[in-house]
Amino acid sequence: MENNAASADKSSLFMDFARYFDLSLALTEAQRALVYQVRYRVYCEEFGYEPVETFANHQEIDGFDDQSVHCLVTHRDSGRPAGCVRLVMMDNDEPMPLELHSGGSMDHGFMQRFAGQRQTLCEISRLAVDGDFRRRRGEQETRFGTKDTLQFHTREKRTFPLIAVSLFLAAAAVAELMHRKHCFAIMEPFLPAILKRTGVAFQRVGADFEFRGIRAPYYADLDDLVRDAPDELRLCYDVVKAQFAEALWPAAGARNVALGANTALGAEAPAPLLPGFAPLPAALAR
Repeated sequence: MENNAASADKSSLFMDFARYFDLSLALTEAQRALVYQVRYRVYCEEFGYEPVETFANHQEIDGFDDQSVHCLVTHRDSGRPAGCVRLVMMDNDEPMPLELHSGGSMDHGFMQRFAGQRQTLCEISRLAVDGDFRRRRGEQETRFGTKDTLQFHTREKRTFPLIAVSLFLAAAAVAELMHRKHCFAIMEPFLPAILKRTGVAFQRVGADFEFRGIRAPYYADLDDLVRDAPDELRLCYDVVKAQFAEALWPAAGARNVALGANTALGAEAPAPLLPGFAPLPAALAR
């Protein structure tokens, strides 16, 4: 259990993060272009996961983007995109990215429990943090953990590790709003430990496999993740969820949607403002 000093320091860190960074949904074409540009810089230019010549407009895009909600972290002072993530939500008969890329490494017995309820599944995918915001001086370079292209003071740099954490929170908030409580992700070996230290716990559900390096499949039940999160993290999550609800359902109001008032009243939730998505089915709106 954390002592009071450690808890206060962590709370201060989250407050600093909110001071330096903005977390938002990428709903417009221009906002999604910023997401794709971050992915291009990280996945194509920096790590070579995709050939740069494939994307002449410097935007890394794939076939899952039209079935995803995208989130963006922006550095307030510079206005520069610092990171992005998407939540992939496929139809019943369509595989998630993880199912395509993990080969036979998935625990098929575990996956059988979701037979007939794939409309509750989602995948947190394409998480990327721009290199200028990735690591503090002296840290080993990873995809989530800065090159000193931009100038940051020490207090600001301390918040950089929270960019990846905030993106997981953002994706989880979207998942709850979309009634997709079963969250999957492909992760590198180091990332689950980083997330767990912050209070975001994922369960490994398969063996290592090769996909742009060693990866493994992970799962989180959204109810458990939110319930077990530290108080300061859960507070941040609730703020993000309310903010996103207002962006997705402005006519209904963030409070009604976030707290499930439509369900209590027996009314259908309005369709979210998601380009490329059909209206939210009534069965999922409840």
